[in-house]
Amino acid sequence: MPEEPPGATTTVFAALGDETRWAVLVRLGREPASASALAAELPVTRQAIGKHLEVLRAVGLVESHRRGREVVYLAIGSRLDELGRDLQRVAESWDRRLAAIKEIAERGDA
Repeated sequence: MPEEPPGATTTVFAALGDETRWAVLVRLGREPASASALAAELPVTRQAIGKHLEVLRAVGLVESHRRGREVVYLAIGSRLDELGRDLQRVAESWDRRLAAIKEIAERGDA
């Protein structure tokens, strides 16, 4: 199986398959936070949070900014919007397929 470039949709969803990374992203969607603040709120170590943040950053869901002596992370809304649009296109495609199947079944053409 060919390797996808960083930020490819399936790579992003694979990154989000981890419950802690999902929790970190949801938390950062509310407001930016440092790794230490995230570790204080979640049941994982500061080191583990750092690794999760790196994965989220690598797939383009999180960015960091230096604020004084600490690094603050925030979710990238535009990338999340893009993922939402991808999911919407998939849902619409399935809705069309299911409507066509329903129409065939109701006509009795099967």
